[in-house]
Amino acid sequence: MEKLLEILDGIRPDVDFVNETKLIDDGILDSFDLVSIISELNDEYDIAIRVTELKPENFNSTEAIMNLVQKLKNNN
Repeated sequence: MEKLLEILDGIRPDVDFVNETKLIDDGILDSFDLVSIISELNDEYDIAIRVTELKPENFNSTEAIMNLVQKLKNNN
């Protein structure tokens, strides 16, 4: 989780990723942020986030993002 927070803070240092639970629903992250996050996650965790996983519930919180990463890592 620490590495994920590092990645997210590097992309959007102005966002409280620890406490925010509606990153997408509240419009805190935009499409450019998501592209950057997905690229970093794919590289860092050696995963491939597919279009079918681009749902708000997978990116609304740090916990949701980490769950997605873990699910994809386990499916490899």
